[in-house]
Amino acid sequence: MTDYDEENSKLTVKFVYYGPAMSGKTTNLMRLHDLLNSQLKGEIMTMETQNDRTLFFDLLPLGFKTPSGLLVKFKLFTVPGQVAHDATRKAVLSRADGVVFVADSQRSQGVNNSESFNNLVANIGRVGLDFDTLPLVIQFNKRDLPEVYSEEELRERWAKTPWPLVFSVAMLGEGVRETLKALMTQVYPLLDKRHKLEAVHGMDFDAFMTATLG
Repeated sequence: MTDYDEENSKLTVKFVYYGPAMSGKTTNLMRLHDLLNSQLKGEIMTMETQNDRTLFFDLLPLGFKTPSGLLVKFKLFTVPGQVAHDATRKAVLSRADGVVFVADSQRSQGVNNSESFNNLVANIGRVGLDFDTLPLVIQFNKRDLPEVYSEEELRERWAKTPWPLVFSVAMLGEGVRETLKALMTQVYPLLDKRHKLEAVHGMDFDAFMTATLG
């Protein structure tokens, strides 16, 4: 679903961070802004409610130019975790090229994680995306808190699924770059197939990852 502007030689790729309220979606984007050395990095834009929960979305723009002059721009969004804002979730999710599901590792949040993931699956279909082919990464955040599911439990529970799992402490920047890398690893072959990044624009996988993640 990438947006290719041939006239201006620009390719825009959209990633969405999805998950329950307060799981760390916004924190992921804030830490990425601090950590990444992208050639073109804009300011993070945040819309918040009075209680500091994200109401609409956060947007972190990243990008670089290929040797051919093609501008590759990434837009990273979060969705609101609150059930009341499901219409906004769907609007933000629309035309996504990849999704990170940010789960809260605390045992007390197991039900919220499951409900949010089921909502993601339903909304992917509602906005016309293909759940079976959409690049997806599962991040279990807040690993530094007490009473969290162990990595062994989570790996066993998700063993039959095809998606990579990343364990993180987003507040400290741990695992956030690795999460984006796992998503980029899935997305690059699709972009290369559609837009001939290597053959026409001189960006093989390694160059693509370096330009994005530093």
